[in-house]
Amino acid sequence: MIHLEIITPERVVFQGEADSVSLPTPDGEITILPHHIPLISIVVAGSVLVRKGKEEQLFAVSRGVIEVDGKSIRVLTETADRAADLQEEAIEKAKNAAEKLLQEKHNDVEGFAEATAILERELARLHVARRHRSRRGMPHIES
Repeated sequence: MIHLEIITPERVVFQGEADSVSLPTPDGEITILPHHIPLISIVVAGSVLVRKGKEEQLFAVSRGVIEVDGKSIRVLTETADRAADLQEEAIEKAKNAAEKLLQEKHNDVEGFAEATAILERELARLHVARRHRSRRGMPHIES
C-alpha cells in the first residue's frame, strides 16, 4: 500500500491508502506503485485512477504537481473532483463558455492562456464524467 493525498487550495479531496495510482503527466499517463522511486513531476489536466483491491475511484484533475517518496504520493492541483460528483450537463455548459472565451481572447496572450487552461480542465472533467458513467453501465449521450 501507498498513502495518497489529492489536495487543492480549498480542500483535501482524497486521503487514504492505495495499491496503485495512475495519473496524467506531460509525457503521458504514469502509474505509481508502492516503493516507487522518488519523483516530482507536473500533472496535466486529466483523470486520476486510484485502485485499492478491487475498488477503483476516479477523479478529474487540472494542472498541478505530484511528489512521490516511495511511501506516499501527494498530488497538489488547482482543482480535483470525484467522478461521482460530476454533472455532465453543467460541464458541457462550462466547456462551451470556455470555448467562447478562447475565441474572444485569441489576441490577448494572458487571457488566451487562462482560457486554454479553463478549457483543458473542463474537457478533462467531461472525459472523467463520461468514463465514470460508462463504468456504471449507463449509456453515453452525445451532445
